[in-house]
Formats: sequence, C-alpha cells, structure tokens
Amino acid sequence: MLTVLGPAGQACDGVSRRAILRAGSLSLFGGMLANSAHPRVAYATAKAPKVKSVILIDLFGGPSHIDMFDPKPDAPAEVRGEFASIPTSVTGLPICEHLPRMAAWMNRVTLIRTLSHGYNSHNPYAVMTGFTGGNDQQDYFWRPTDYPSMGSVATYFGVGQPGVPPYVVLPALPGYSQSLRRAGPYGGFLGRKYDPLFSTCDPTLDQPLDVNKDFYEDQSWAIGDPKMPSLNEALTADSLDRRRSLLKQFDEQARLMDGARAMRDLDTWQKAAFDLLLSPRVRGAFDLSAETDATRNRFGRDIFGSSVLMARRLVEHGVSYVTIHTESKANGHWDTHNNNFRMLRNLRLPFIDRSLPALFEDLQAKGLWDSTLVVMCGDMGRTPKINKAAGRDHWPQCGFALLAGGAVKPGYVHGTSDKQAAYPIDFPVSPGDLCATIYELLGISYEATVPDHLTRPIPISHGGHPVWEVLT
Repeated sequence: MLTVLGPAGQACDGVSRRAILRAGSLSLFGGMLANSAHPRVAYATAKAPKVKSVILIDLFGGPSHIDMFDPKPDAPAEVRGEFASIPTSVTGLPICEHLPRMAAWMNRVTLIRTLSHGYNSHNPYAVMTGFTGGNDQQDYFWRPTDYPSMGSVATYFGVGQPGVPPYVVLPALPGYSQSLRRAGPYGGFLGRKYDPLFSTCDPTLDQPLDVNKDFYEDQSWAIGDPKMPSLNEALTADSLDRRRSLLKQFDEQARLMDGARAMRDLDTWQKAAFDLLLSPRVRGAFDLSAETDATRNRFGRDIFGSSVLMARRLVEHGVSYVTIHTESKANGHWDTHNNNFRMLRNLRLPFIDRSLPALFEDLQAKGLWDSTLVVMCGDMGRTPKINKAAGRDHWPQCGFALLAGGAVKPGYVHGTSDKQAAYPIDFPVSPGDLCATIYELLGISYEATVPDHLTRPIPISHGGHPVWEVLT
C-alpha cells in the first residue's frame, strides 16, 4: 500500500482515479503555477504597483471597534464600556488604554473608522474576498463556486515572484480548529490552482483547558508556530528527494485517463509541489529558528505572534500576499458575546499591542515599509450597547480597518461614526472598497473582471472603489 499525496492506494496493481485527482488538485500547493506571464496580466495592470506585498490580518470573530480604535468616552456607561481612552501621537485621536504601544504608532498609520456592510457572519468570506452578498449557513463551508479571495485574484493576474508561493495563509486554513473549511481564502470559481499555500499548526495551550467552564471564560494562550506543510503528515521535506521516484508510479495510470485535463496537468502540479518544499528559499522563509530569542519574544510565542513574525519573513523572502487568520484552539477568536472586556484585556488587546508594533518596527528596519501594505480588520464590529452577559454582540454596520505602509497616509483618520459608534456619519467604506484599494496598490485595475465557472465576467471589487483619500 502506498500513501503519497492522497488516500491509501495500490502502487503496483492500480491507483484509484480519485487518489490521482486528489494529488492533482492538492490545495496546499495552489498558486505555484499560476503566476506565469499571460495576456491578462497586461490587461489588469494599467498602473505600476505601489507595493510589492500585502499582509492581511483577519481578526476572526469581530473585534469591538468601540473598545479599541473608536472609543466614545462621553457616551452612557452601557455604551462606552469599562475601558478608558488614552491620547495618541495624533492630536485629538484617542484609542483604548490597553493599546499604549499602538498609540505611539498612530501618526504613522491610517485608521478607517467607518467600515460598514450587511454581512452578519463570522466567516472570513467578506474580509478575504470583498463580497458581502453571502449568508452564514452557506459560507460555513467553502464551495468551488465561491468568489475568489483577493490573494487568489492577485495570483490570477500574475502578482508574485518566481521561486516562492505568491499567496500564503497562516497559521492554517480557516476553520481548522473546528474541523471545517470556512469560505474565504480560496480560488473559488477561478479554480484550486489559485488556492493559497496553507501553513499548518498544532498549538498547545499554556494552561489546561477546563471543559466545564463557559467558552467565554477560558483565558488560555495558544502557543506554537506555523509550519511549512508537507505532502503528507508522514512525509517530511527532508525525505522528499528520496520519494520523487514514487511519482513515476502515477504516470502510467495518469496516461490511461483519456484527455482528462486534471491528468494532463498532474505531473506538472506534483513537480511544483516537490520543488516548492525542497526550495532552500522557501524552507528558509518558514524557519523561525533563524530569528533571535529577543525577536521571538518581541512578537510573542503564541500562535498569532509567531504568525505575524512568519508573515514578515515571508514578505522578506518575496511572497506577495500573506493572510493571517486569527483562529486557534480554545477561544482564540474575537467573538465577545460574553465577558467582552476580560477577553479583550487579557488576551486579544495584548496580542495586538505587542505583535503589530513589532511588525512595523521590523518592516521599517529591513527597508520593507514602503513596499508593504499591512491591513488589519475583522468580520464586523460589535454592538454599541453592552448586553447582560457583559459582552457585545454582532454589529456589521460599523467597524474599523487599520492600514500601514508607505502607500497610505500617515496619521490619517478616515470617516466618523456617530456618538455611539453605531453607524457612519460620513465616508462609509465597504469590504469591496477595501478590496479595490488593495488591488489599486498592487497595480491591478480595480475595475477588472475574472471569469466565473460559467465564464461570465465578474468584477473583482464587487462594485467597490478605492478609498483614494487614504492613499499617498
């Protein structure tokens, strides 16, 4: 029996067609063949790109905007909450007291306070694609007919450098901790060729998880690092060279599959996967042991801090689009229906205030600030009024996005929410607008279209327009 690139199958007396198809569409290695030159690149890139790389940090679950970057100190107690606000390096711009390091950086970043839409779902579908027309039940699980992610669209239009994956998702595929694949990061109707390279992780908790406690009471940190994937859990990168010959066992079976496109592409896909895992450049990018203990500690040893550091390393090695999805074991999420203030104070805000400034410091020190766009946002904001469980509920009507890098205005605040941070007063920004802004900076026309599974032209920005005011 042989287990390589898929489920067990017979090596000598026939490999199942299903096993070969699984090998040919292995999503861990999507995008490796997708950034070669083709005519659509010229069509989509009417302008020179202003950035080479994007790091998207998805605060999964919905971060409380009013308790972070849009405090309302004059609102009633049931709205303003427990946290005080502090001044920042931008005159007249207060933020949460538990973000003191971020307060010092506000004169070098852009803050959007009016991210608004109607997609009330925890799935990262809207964050990663810009599309807000889905629904929670459907989007719990990815589908091949989904809209493609921004990273997949960028890969489709040729963004990327030879020798490295153009698009990586850290620390694992969204939904991994719940044994499901949430919609959002995939190539969707463009095909699995444009899926990202997903890292893998298996974090441990810094203290035992009491399963009898309420889900919103647990305060465990998930400790660990994202890892470079292997083709099989039992197949390490160090052993891949010795296993290359095993690919030949698929060749004869593949040739017997008359004209099937997946079969014709099989050898190329597999070769790309092997070449990727054996590449010293890629393996070096994923090697966090190359960082000093001081650097590791600056970012944090938890899975999110390690993912932010890994994102910096990937950009440094030439990866063009990196997404960090903040989901982990235990309650590693921003869905604060209960104990909102405890959850934010003890885990979530310390992560932001530690890892994000560390990322900014490194991007500047390594000369990557001007060529990198960092975007941090979440599924939605939280309700202005605190509920009976000391939590805040879903509120997509108003939220925030933080943008950093040389292509956005330093110290700029875009949009104003009302007195309770419930609705935008002016300049509302949709996920499609944010999506169009990212495309604009990557040199992709935000008005471009891509063919869906029925070959219909679909606008990549879903009707959004770049937020020109935030750009330099």
